[in-house]
Amino acid sequence: MIKKPLKLHSKRWVGVSPWIIIGAVFILVPVFMFMTQQSLNRQRDHTRKLLVEKGAALIRSFEAGVRTGVGLRWGHFQLQKLLMETARQPDIDYLIVTDVKGVILADSDPSLIGEIYGTDLDLESISRSTDPRWRRVPNTEGADTFEIYRQFKPAQEDVQAVQDRFRPDRDLSLRQEAAAVHSEGLVIFVGLDMGPVETARREDNRHTIMMAAVFLIICMSGIISLMLAQGYRSAQTSLSRARAFSDNLVRHMPMGLAAIDGSGRITAFNDTAAAILRQTTAGAVGRSAEETLPAEIQDLLRETAPERGVIEREIDCRMAEGPPVPLDVIATVLEGEGGEPERVMLFRDVTEIRQLKSEIARSQRLAALGSLAAGVAHEIRNPLSSIKGFATYFKERYRDNPEDGRTADIMVQEVDRLNRVIGQLLDYARPMTMNRQPTPVQMVVRHALRMIESEAREKGVSVSADLPEDVAPLHIDPDRIKQVLLNLFLNALGAMQTGGTLSVILSEQPDRLVRVEVRDTGTGIDAKDIERIFDPYFTTKPSGTGLGLAIVQKIVEAHGGAVHAASVPGRGTTVSVLLSRSGGSE
Repeated sequence: MIKKPLKLHSKRWVGVSPWIIIGAVFILVPVFMFMTQQSLNRQRDHTRKLLVEKGAALIRSFEAGVRTGVGLRWGHFQLQKLLMETARQPDIDYLIVTDVKGVILADSDPSLIGEIYGTDLDLESISRSTDPRWRRVPNTEGADTFEIYRQFKPAQEDVQAVQDRFRPDRDLSLRQEAAAVHSEGLVIFVGLDMGPVETARREDNRHTIMMAAVFLIICMSGIISLMLAQGYRSAQTSLSRARAFSDNLVRHMPMGLAAIDGSGRITAFNDTAAAILRQTTAGAVGRSAEETLPAEIQDLLRETAPERGVIEREIDCRMAEGPPVPLDVIATVLEGEGGEPERVMLFRDVTEIRQLKSEIARSQRLAALGSLAAGVAHEIRNPLSSIKGFATYFKERYRDNPEDGRTADIMVQEVDRLNRVIGQLLDYARPMTMNRQPTPVQMVVRHALRMIESEAREKGVSVSADLPEDVAPLHIDPDRIKQVLLNLFLNALGAMQTGGTLSVILSEQPDRLVRVEVRDTGTGIDAKDIERIFDPYFTTKPSGTGLGLAIVQKIVEAHGGAVHAASVPGRGTTVSVLLSRSGGSE
């Protein structure tokens, strides 16, 4: 059900003091500024740490390469090439190796070899330390360079050998002289391009500031919302409870409810109404009643008026799909919001009630018919016995006259047929006694099939049986169930005069049920007759009594089960017998 909006006065919105909002701003803004600055500092420190670690890793990698080259007797050309190849990696501006005097021994730019670099640093101290240091070098042509530097010592025992490899142009005397000067060690500088890092850091800073602003707005909105909610809370509590109770009651009541305003639009439509009229609550509310409700309901609503009071009527509503639905409807006019009249309607589906009434009437009719038939049958049997006796006498007396003998045989056959009909009628009418015992259903089905084997062969009908052995025995009367199956098998054979297939399928079903399904590929049953085949004396056969399936239904129901039939004319019929493991009368 859709609730109507509650009308609230706008002056209630000014119930929150502006000083409360200002105070909240003064508290939250410094807090969020401090938190944002802390976040930015952490990001900057983290970026610096990553760059230092990257530079140190690059230095260790180059030292390992130089160590390998010295071991392989590489010359200046190979070591310089190794340095240049290492410097070609992305985000590396330069790679420089100097001695403690700042003389460049190797550079990613070979034209700078021999120049002086790093004299503004304490190179002697740096050459004795393995801890990486860093500084930010300004670059007028682009982004600044993040420079990492430390001692360069690819081999622990022979720094001079490395120096000699980087000074191939010196003679032995000069190298020996330089060895005294440069024996303290070498320094390596790695310049990393800060352009991508700065771009990423600016994006992170922008994102952090934006998120802080969003969180600040959310927090302020939350505080203001809490203040507003607190202002309304006391006034809304009782109204909300009443509304929740009434809405829940209307939504879950077992009757359909629909309300239509003065303009003809649906203002209320509960779940039960949606289920009965095959609509959706959301799709019905707000739409015109003429577009949504069946014509029969609209006709009833037009009759409603304040002076007529409550109108109660049972109507049959035609739906867009399916059969008509019988409804018990109560309609009236009530005063709505603003004094406008609203038409309100309560209704319920009485399909089951009608079916129950029909079943009761049918049961009463069949009970009366059975009692009458039983009495008549007893009165008919006595004269039939006399007729059969006289027919036998005349057959013996006039045995020399063949025509009279045939007439007497016909009389005896017809008397026997009448006796069978009367016997079936008495079986149907009298209370049924059961001799129930644990019995394998497979055994009963096989016995019944053996009894119709010869007739099936004569008619060219093939018989198949699917009887799983894992179906446990049932507490049944085997003779009665065999009578049921034999009746169904004979009906199936009668529908297949030109051959076909008779199938019997046994299976376990939920709720402690066992199903025996009998299928044939015969002529089938018309749709108009399928609902009446279990009625006494209803038959489509020229020589049928109409009691066979009625007795079948009675036996199955006495076992606590049920029997159903489905048929497609021209394709065959399927009869399902459901037997319960826990039901039935003795």
